[in-house]
Amino acid sequence: MKCTADIEARDLEEMNINIDPIQAGGRLTADAMKAIIAWGDGYSVCDNCRKPFRLDYIEKPAINVFHDDLAAFVGMDEARVVPGARRGFQAVAGTYVQKGDPVMLTGLSHYTEFLAVENTGGVPLEIPKDEKNIIRAGAAAEKLEEAVRTFGRPPVLLFIDHVDYQYGNLHEVKEIARVAHQYDVPVLLNGAYTVGILPVDGKALGVDFVVGSGHKSMAAPAPSGVLATTAERADEVFRTTTIKGDVTGRTFGLKEVEMMGCTLMGVTLMGMMASFPHVQERVNHWEEHLANGTLFVNALAAIEGTEIRSEMPRRHTLTRVDTTASFDRVAETHKKRGFFLSSALKKKGIVGVIPGATKVWKFNTYGLSRAQVEYLAAAYLEIAEENELSVSS
Repeated sequence: MKCTADIEARDLEEMNINIDPIQAGGRLTADAMKAIIAWGDGYSVCDNCRKPFRLDYIEKPAINVFHDDLAAFVGMDEARVVPGARRGFQAVAGTYVQKGDPVMLTGLSHYTEFLAVENTGGVPLEIPKDEKNIIRAGAAAEKLEEAVRTFGRPPVLLFIDHVDYQYGNLHEVKEIARVAHQYDVPVLLNGAYTVGILPVDGKALGVDFVVGSGHKSMAAPAPSGVLATTAERADEVFRTTTIKGDVTGRTFGLKEVEMMGCTLMGVTLMGMMASFPHVQERVNHWEEHLANGTLFVNALAAIEGTEIRSEMPRRHTLTRVDTTASFDRVAETHKKRGFFLSSALKKKGIVGVIPGATKVWKFNTYGLSRAQVEYLAAAYLEIAEENELSVSS
């Protein structure tokens, strides 16, 4: 099947079990696919845009209600849709960081958090991870004190990943936020791998901002995401324009500076809205997905030489595994070298692991059914035994 003469139809999800670590929570729902067809034109949601001409005021479709629902969904007071989590980081950094300001990140922060800081001229300071690849409140407190000694003032902003992209580990967010607030440092929670797949309550965690990714974890088209905040911070990050043209005298009403006016339009927004009822419901089943992920992790750990690099027991389905002493040992003498594993998996209808990766790699089982995960586990064990790796019972 083809979309056009030159564009193949993508059937990766329909034809395979996909364990790509960053795609698992972004698979579209059937309702999102229908919305994409109906609302594909770029300005389709603008048909009923009336004064004050802003996206989050549109009543038909009920985009205004969706914004309120998004804020409530992550336990905050106000929310805006944004073109991906990175634009949420950028909006918050643009509000609080000036050139030369110290900004706290972590040793596991996503690169886009660094770029948001760089874009403002801020100075990144990393909270180090511990030996178990966890960001601890104690380390955050030491780094905050170091920043005060170095700069003569606390950082202007702190980024903390709810779950990091490298190990899929949960960090001491609540405790870190409490420490940061003792220095009056606002805290941004990067929920790219949690908002939309498990319950997230920003106020309960004590953070000032919650950023989520629509296409990573909210079953939405890319690029899409959410930036939510407290009532206390909303007037700052969602401040409206005050600029005035010196010749025309033009002003621009209620347009929000960090949102560059309106943000998501057309297909991305409507896909996100169409999936939202499913996303609201599915977070209630997080424990089932976690149990499925644990089943697969245990199967991998049973293969001779395989080590799980993420924290154990697992508290998230994104996991980092080291098979240097198992599958990579096979690759050393296999005629297909490192590609033997991805090739064997492909024959069994399993995709998502980088072709050629047999040393350290990541996977995510979120969204797979129990039967799919059992098949996945059995497939890896079969490949191991076919290549003379022992498997413990």
